[in-house]
Amino acid sequence: MLYRLARPVLFTLDPERAHGLAIAALRALPGRPAPTGGPLEIRVAGLAFPNPVGMAAGFDKDGEVPDALLGQGFGFAEVGSITPRPQAGNPQPRLFRLAEDGAVINRMGFNNGGAAAAAARLAARERRGIVGINIGANKDSADRVADYAQMTQVMAPLASYLAVNISSPNTPGLRALQDEGALTALLDAVLEARGDAGPPVFLKVAPDLEPADIEAIARIGIDKRLGALIVANTTISRPPLRSRHAAESGGLSGAPLKQLALQRLRDFRHATGGALPLVGVGGIASAEDAWARIRAGASLVQLYSAMVYEGPGIARRIVRGLEALMRRDGFASVAEAVGSE
Repeated sequence: MLYRLARPVLFTLDPERAHGLAIAALRALPGRPAPTGGPLEIRVAGLAFPNPVGMAAGFDKDGEVPDALLGQGFGFAEVGSITPRPQAGNPQPRLFRLAEDGAVINRMGFNNGGAAAAAARLAARERRGIVGINIGANKDSADRVADYAQMTQVMAPLASYLAVNISSPNTPGLRALQDEGALTALLDAVLEARGDAGPPVFLKVAPDLEPADIEAIARIGIDKRLGALIVANTTISRPPLRSRHAAESGGLSGAPLKQLALQRLRDFRHATGGALPLVGVGGIASAEDAWARIRAGASLVQLYSAMVYEGPGIARRIVRGLEALMRRDGFASVAEAVGSE
Protein backbone atom coordinates (compact mmCIF):
# COMPACT_ATOMS: atom_id res chain seq x y z
CA MET A 1 0.00 0.00 0.00
CA LEU A 2 2.79 2.43 0.89
CA TYR A 3 4.53 1.73 -2.40
CA ARG A 4 1.35 2.29 -4.40
CA LEU A 5 0.96 5.68 -2.75
CA ALA A 6 4.59 6.57 -3.49
CA ARG A 7 4.71 5.18 -7.03
CA PRO A 8 3.20 8.20 -8.84
CA VAL A 9 5.91 10.39 -7.31
CA LEU A 10 8.67 7.91 -8.10
CA PHE A 11 7.46 7.65 -11.70
CA THR A 12 8.00 11.38 -12.17
CA LEU A 13 11.73 10.76 -11.62
CA ASP A 14 14.25 9.52 -14.12
CA PRO A 15 14.14 5.69 -13.84
CA GLU A 16 17.81 5.40 -12.96
CA ARG A 17 17.48 7.97 -10.19
CA ALA A 18 14.39 6.18 -8.86
CA HIS A 19 16.35 2.95 -8.87
CA GLY A 20 19.10 4.57 -6.82
CA LEU A 21 16.51 5.76 -4.31
CA ALA A 22 15.10 2.23 -4.08
CA ILE A 23 18.54 0.85 -3.25
CA ALA A 24 19.04 3.59 -0.65
CA ALA A 25 15.65 2.87 0.91
CA LEU A 26 16.40 -0.84 1.21
CA ARG A 27 19.80 -0.06 2.69
CA ALA A 28 18.11 2.10 5.34
CA LEU A 29 15.52 -0.49 6.36
CA PRO A 30 15.93 -2.21 9.73
CA GLY A 31 17.28 -5.71 9.27
CA ARG A 32 14.81 -8.53 8.82
CA PRO A 33 15.70 -12.22 8.87
CA ALA A 34 15.85 -14.17 5.64
CA PRO A 35 13.00 -16.62 5.04
CA THR A 36 13.40 -20.06 6.54
CA GLY A 37 12.23 -23.41 5.24
CA GLY A 38 8.50 -23.89 4.86
CA PRO A 39 5.96 -25.51 2.56
CA LEU A 40 7.65 -24.08 -0.55
CA GLU A 41 11.20 -25.19 0.30
CA ILE A 42 12.99 -26.81 -2.62
CA ARG A 43 16.48 -28.22 -3.06
CA VAL A 44 18.35 -27.20 -6.22
CA ALA A 45 22.04 -27.78 -6.98
CA GLY A 46 22.62 -28.91 -3.42
CA LEU A 47 21.15 -25.72 -1.95
CA ALA A 48 18.00 -25.59 0.19
CA PHE A 49 15.94 -22.63 -1.07
CA PRO A 50 13.30 -21.63 1.52
CA ASN A 51 10.98 -20.63 -1.30
CA PRO A 52 11.49 -20.59 -5.07
CA VAL A 53 10.99 -16.82 -5.62
CA GLY A 54 14.22 -14.91 -6.22
CA MET A 55 15.36 -11.42 -7.12
CA ALA A 56 17.02 -11.47 -10.53
CA ALA A 57 20.37 -9.91 -11.30
CA GLY A 58 20.38 -6.29 -12.41
CA PHE A 59 18.59 -4.76 -9.45
CA ASP A 60 21.45 -4.95 -6.94
CA LYS A 61 24.38 -4.60 -9.32
CA ASP A 62 27.04 -3.99 -6.66
CA GLY A 63 25.89 -6.32 -3.90
CA GLU A 64 24.67 -3.50 -1.67
CA VAL A 65 21.37 -4.91 -0.38
CA PRO A 66 21.14 -8.71 -0.75
CA ASP A 67 20.16 -9.19 2.89
CA ALA A 68 17.52 -6.47 2.70
CA LEU A 69 16.03 -8.25 -0.32
CA LEU A 70 15.96 -11.55 1.58
CA GLY A 71 14.24 -9.66 4.39
CA GLN A 72 11.48 -8.69 1.94
CA GLY A 73 10.59 -12.37 1.54
CA PHE A 74 12.67 -13.42 -1.45
CA GLY A 75 13.90 -16.99 -1.15
CA PHE A 76 17.18 -15.95 -2.73
CA ALA A 77 18.82 -12.88 -4.24
CA GLU A 78 21.20 -12.65 -7.18
CA VAL A 79 23.54 -9.66 -7.23
CA GLY A 80 25.46 -8.27 -10.21
CA SER A 81 26.41 -8.42 -12.96
CA ILE A 82 29.86 -7.64 -11.59
CA THR A 83 32.93 -7.24 -13.79
CA PRO A 84 36.64 -7.40 -12.90
CA ARG A 85 37.20 -3.66 -13.26
CA PRO A 86 34.79 -0.82 -12.50
CA GLN A 87 32.72 0.08 -15.53
CA ALA A 88 30.61 3.15 -16.21
CA GLY A 89 28.28 1.41 -18.63
CA ASN A 90 26.58 2.96 -21.63
CA PRO A 91 25.70 6.66 -21.94
CA GLN A 92 22.54 7.92 -20.27
CA PRO A 93 19.62 7.79 -20.70
CA ARG A 94 19.79 4.01 -20.72
CA LEU A 95 16.81 2.88 -18.63
CA PHE A 96 13.20 3.37 -19.71
CA ARG A 97 9.85 2.58 -18.11
CA LEU A 98 7.17 1.44 -20.52
CA ALA A 99 4.32 1.90 -18.05
CA GLU A 100 1.56 1.26 -20.58
CA ASP A 101 3.12 -2.12 -21.29
CA GLY A 102 4.26 -3.09 -17.79
CA ALA A 103 7.76 -3.27 -19.24
CA VAL A 104 11.30 -1.92 -19.00
CA ILE A 105 13.95 -1.39 -21.66
CA ASN A 106 17.53 -1.11 -20.51
CA ARG A 107 20.88 -0.72 -22.19
CA MET A 108 22.86 -0.28 -19.00
CA GLY A 109 26.00 -2.07 -20.19
CA PHE A 110 27.18 -3.82 -17.01
CA ASN A 111 27.62 -0.59 -15.06
CA ASN A 112 29.13 -1.51 -11.68
CA GLY A 113 31.87 -0.60 -9.26
CA GLY A 114 34.05 -3.61 -10.01
CA ALA A 115 35.02 -6.84 -8.31
CA ALA A 116 37.19 -5.49 -5.50
CA ALA A 117 34.54 -3.18 -4.04
CA ALA A 118 31.75 -5.74 -4.38
CA ALA A 119 33.87 -8.53 -2.88
CA ALA A 120 34.73 -6.41 0.16
CA ARG A 121 31.06 -5.59 0.66
CA LEU A 122 29.90 -9.20 0.27
CA ALA A 123 32.67 -10.52 2.53
CA ALA A 124 31.39 -8.28 5.33
CA ARG A 125 27.87 -9.77 5.36
CA GLU A 126 26.91 -12.54 7.77
CA ARG A 127 26.28 -15.02 4.95
CA ARG A 128 22.69 -15.85 5.91
CA GLY A 129 20.34 -16.92 3.16
CA ILE A 130 21.10 -17.79 -0.45
CA VAL A 131 22.88 -15.09 -2.43
CA GLY A 132 24.06 -15.78 -5.96
CA ILE A 133 26.68 -13.65 -7.66
CA ASN A 134 26.21 -12.89 -11.35
CA ILE A 135 29.56 -12.42 -13.10
CA GLY A 136 30.38 -10.69 -16.38
CA ALA A 137 33.26 -9.44 -18.49
CA ASN A 138 34.45 -5.89 -19.06
CA LYS A 139 33.33 -4.36 -22.33
CA ASP A 140 36.88 -3.48 -23.40
CA SER A 141 38.46 -6.74 -22.26
CA ALA A 142 40.94 -8.35 -24.63
CA ASP A 143 40.14 -11.78 -23.16
CA ARG A 144 36.61 -12.21 -21.89
CA VAL A 145 37.10 -15.84 -20.95
CA ALA A 146 39.95 -14.76 -18.68
CA ASP A 147 37.61 -12.16 -17.13
CA TYR A 148 35.07 -14.84 -16.23
CA ALA A 149 37.79 -17.08 -14.79
CA GLN A 150 39.12 -14.19 -12.70
CA MET A 151 35.64 -13.33 -11.46
CA THR A 152 35.08 -16.95 -10.52
CA GLN A 153 38.22 -17.03 -8.40
CA VAL A 154 37.29 -13.80 -6.62
CA MET A 155 33.60 -14.47 -6.07
CA ALA A 156 33.38 -18.23 -5.53
CA PRO A 157 34.24 -18.03 -1.81
CA LEU A 158 31.48 -15.44 -1.30
CA ALA A 159 28.67 -16.96 -3.37
CA SER A 160 25.95 -19.50 -2.71
CA TYR A 161 26.09 -19.99 -6.47
CA LEU A 162 27.77 -18.26 -9.40
CA ALA A 163 25.70 -17.13 -12.39
CA VAL A 164 27.66 -16.83 -15.63
CA ASN A 165 25.99 -14.09 -17.65
CA ILE A 166 26.70 -14.40 -21.38
CA SER A 167 23.28 -13.23 -22.50
CA SER A 168 23.12 -9.48 -21.95
CA PRO A 169 22.37 -7.71 -25.24
CA ASN A 170 24.09 -4.54 -24.05
CA THR A 171 27.75 -5.62 -24.26
CA PRO A 172 28.74 -5.99 -27.93
CA GLY A 173 29.72 -9.54 -28.84
CA LEU A 174 28.86 -11.03 -25.44
CA ARG A 175 26.06 -13.25 -26.74
CA ALA A 176 28.53 -14.88 -29.15
CA LEU A 177 29.78 -16.79 -26.10
CA GLN A 178 26.56 -18.83 -26.32
CA ASP A 179 27.95 -20.51 -29.46
CA GLU A 180 28.84 -24.14 -28.81
CA GLY A 181 32.62 -23.94 -29.10
CA ALA A 182 32.94 -20.64 -27.25
CA LEU A 183 30.60 -21.78 -24.49
CA THR A 184 32.51 -25.01 -23.93
CA ALA A 185 35.80 -23.13 -23.60
CA LEU A 186 34.25 -20.56 -21.28
CA LEU A 187 32.68 -23.10 -18.95
CA ASP A 188 35.87 -25.16 -18.85
CA ALA A 189 37.75 -22.05 -17.70
CA VAL A 190 35.11 -21.15 -15.11
CA LEU A 191 34.89 -24.67 -13.69
CA GLU A 192 38.66 -24.96 -13.48
CA ALA A 193 38.87 -21.61 -11.69
CA ARG A 194 36.10 -22.64 -9.29
CA GLY A 195 37.71 -25.97 -8.33
CA ASP A 196 35.97 -29.06 -7.02
CA ALA A 197 34.85 -27.53 -3.75
CA GLY A 198 33.36 -24.30 -5.12
CA PRO A 199 29.68 -23.31 -5.36
CA PRO A 200 27.40 -24.53 -8.14
CA VAL A 201 27.61 -22.69 -11.46
CA PHE A 202 24.42 -21.47 -13.15
CA LEU A 203 24.36 -20.25 -16.76
CA LYS A 204 22.09 -17.38 -17.83
CA VAL A 205 20.93 -17.59 -21.44
CA ALA A 206 19.06 -15.32 -23.83
CA PRO A 207 15.48 -15.91 -24.98
CA ASP A 208 16.49 -15.07 -28.57
CA LEU A 209 17.92 -18.49 -29.43
CA GLU A 210 17.50 -20.82 -32.38
CA PRO A 211 16.49 -24.47 -31.79
CA ALA A 212 20.01 -25.69 -32.56
CA ASP A 213 21.42 -23.29 -29.95
CA ILE A 214 18.99 -24.60 -27.34
CA GLU A 215 19.96 -28.21 -28.03
CA ALA A 216 23.68 -27.38 -27.87
CA ILE A 217 23.43 -25.35 -24.65
CA ALA A 218 21.34 -28.07 -23.01
CA ARG A 219 23.83 -30.75 -23.99
CA ILE A 220 26.81 -28.71 -22.75
CA GLY A 221 25.05 -27.82 -19.51
CA ILE A 222 24.38 -31.46 -18.74
CA ASP A 223 27.89 -32.52 -19.77
CA LYS A 224 29.52 -29.87 -17.58
CA ARG A 225 27.19 -30.69 -14.67
CA LEU A 226 26.02 -27.13 -14.24
CA GLY A 227 23.85 -26.34 -11.25
CA ALA A 228 21.07 -24.81 -13.37
CA LEU A 229 20.20 -22.83 -16.48
CA ILE A 230 18.60 -19.41 -15.97
CA VAL A 231 16.01 -18.94 -18.73
CA ALA A 232 16.03 -16.16 -19.80
CA ASN A 233 17.62 -12.72 -19.99
CA THR A 234 16.03 -9.68 -21.67
CA THR A 235 15.02 -9.87 -25.32
CA ILE A 236 16.12 -7.81 -28.31
CA SER A 237 12.86 -8.71 -30.06
CA ARG A 238 9.98 -6.25 -30.02
CA PRO A 239 6.41 -7.49 -29.70
CA PRO A 240 3.73 -4.83 -30.19
CA LEU A 241 4.22 -2.08 -27.59
CA ARG A 242 2.22 1.05 -26.79
CA SER A 243 4.79 3.17 -24.95
CA ARG A 244 6.54 6.11 -26.59
CA HIS A 245 9.79 4.39 -25.56
CA ALA A 246 9.04 1.32 -27.65
CA ALA A 247 11.73 2.10 -30.23
CA GLU A 248 14.55 2.45 -27.69
CA SER A 249 17.40 0.00 -28.17
CA GLY A 250 18.37 -2.45 -25.45
CA GLY A 251 16.90 -5.44 -23.68
CA LEU A 252 13.15 -5.60 -23.12
CA SER A 253 11.84 -7.11 -19.89
CA GLY A 254 8.54 -7.26 -18.05
CA ALA A 255 5.08 -8.32 -19.20
CA PRO A 256 5.78 -8.38 -22.98
CA LEU A 257 8.56 -10.93 -22.40
CA LYS A 258 6.28 -13.39 -20.57
CA GLN A 259 5.16 -15.63 -23.42
CA LEU A 260 8.57 -15.77 -25.10
CA ALA A 261 10.32 -16.59 -21.80
CA LEU A 262 7.72 -19.25 -20.96
CA GLN A 263 8.13 -20.88 -24.36
CA ARG A 264 11.90 -20.80 -24.07
CA LEU A 265 11.62 -22.47 -20.67
CA ARG A 266 9.50 -25.23 -22.20
CA ASP A 267 12.07 -25.61 -24.97
CA PHE A 268 14.89 -26.06 -22.47
CA ARG A 269 12.81 -28.46 -20.38
CA HIS A 270 12.31 -30.58 -23.48
CA ALA A 271 15.96 -30.32 -24.53
CA THR A 272 17.28 -31.28 -21.08
CA GLY A 273 14.66 -33.93 -20.37
CA GLY A 274 14.52 -32.67 -16.81
CA ALA A 275 18.19 -33.59 -16.25
CA LEU A 276 19.22 -30.01 -15.46
CA PRO A 277 17.37 -27.64 -13.10
CA LEU A 278 15.90 -24.53 -14.72
CA VAL A 279 15.28 -21.05 -13.31
CA GLY A 280 12.37 -19.27 -14.99
CA VAL A 281 12.72 -15.51 -15.52
CA GLY A 282 10.94 -12.93 -17.66
CA GLY A 283 7.52 -11.35 -17.24
CA ILE A 284 6.73 -12.91 -13.85
CA ALA A 285 4.47 -10.56 -11.91
CA SER A 286 2.06 -12.81 -9.98
CA ALA A 287 1.77 -16.14 -8.25
CA GLU A 288 -0.05 -17.46 -11.30
CA ASP A 289 2.88 -16.45 -13.53
CA ALA A 290 5.34 -18.14 -11.19
CA TRP A 291 3.20 -21.27 -10.92
CA ALA A 292 2.99 -21.53 -14.72
CA ARG A 293 6.82 -21.50 -14.91
CA ILE A 294 7.09 -24.16 -12.22
CA ARG A 295 4.53 -26.38 -13.95
CA ALA A 296 6.45 -25.82 -17.22
CA GLY A 297 9.72 -27.03 -15.69
CA ALA A 298 11.27 -24.30 -13.51
CA SER A 299 12.51 -25.32 -10.09
CA LEU A 300 13.06 -21.64 -9.21
CA VAL A 301 11.77 -18.33 -10.56
CA GLN A 302 13.14 -14.79 -10.55
CA LEU A 303 11.69 -11.33 -11.13
CA TYR A 304 12.87 -7.75 -11.32
CA SER A 305 10.78 -5.56 -13.62
CA ALA A 306 7.54 -6.43 -11.81
CA MET A 307 8.95 -4.92 -8.61
CA VAL A 308 9.24 -1.58 -10.45
CA TYR A 309 5.46 -1.59 -10.78
CA GLU A 310 4.38 -3.53 -7.69
CA GLY A 311 6.97 -2.65 -5.05
CA PRO A 312 9.08 -4.81 -2.74
CA GLY A 313 6.03 -6.50 -1.20
CA ILE A 314 5.67 -8.54 -4.39
CA ALA A 315 7.82 -11.40 -3.10
CA ARG A 316 5.62 -12.13 -0.11
CA ARG A 317 2.46 -11.84 -2.21
CA ILE A 318 3.77 -14.35 -4.74
CA VAL A 319 4.94 -16.73 -2.01
CA ARG A 320 1.51 -16.66 -0.35
CA GLY A 321 -0.16 -17.20 -3.70
CA LEU A 322 2.11 -20.12 -4.58
CA GLU A 323 1.25 -21.86 -1.31
CA ALA A 324 -2.45 -21.56 -2.16
CA LEU A 325 -1.94 -22.76 -5.75
CA MET A 326 0.11 -25.73 -4.63
CA ARG A 327 -2.65 -26.78 -2.22
CA ARG A 328 -5.35 -26.17 -4.83
CA ASP A 329 -3.65 -28.43 -7.36
CA GLY A 330 -2.92 -31.19 -4.85
CA PHE A 331 0.88 -31.07 -4.79
CA ALA A 332 2.77 -31.82 -1.60
CA SER A 333 5.84 -29.81 -2.63
CA VAL A 334 7.17 -27.47 -5.28
CA ALA A 335 9.54 -30.20 -6.49
CA GLU A 336 6.56 -32.46 -7.17
CA ALA A 337 4.96 -29.75 -9.35
CA VAL A 338 8.06 -29.00 -11.46
CA GLY A 339 7.38 -29.91 -15.09
CA SER A 340 3.92 -31.29 -14.36
CA GLU A 341 1.97 -29.32 -16.97
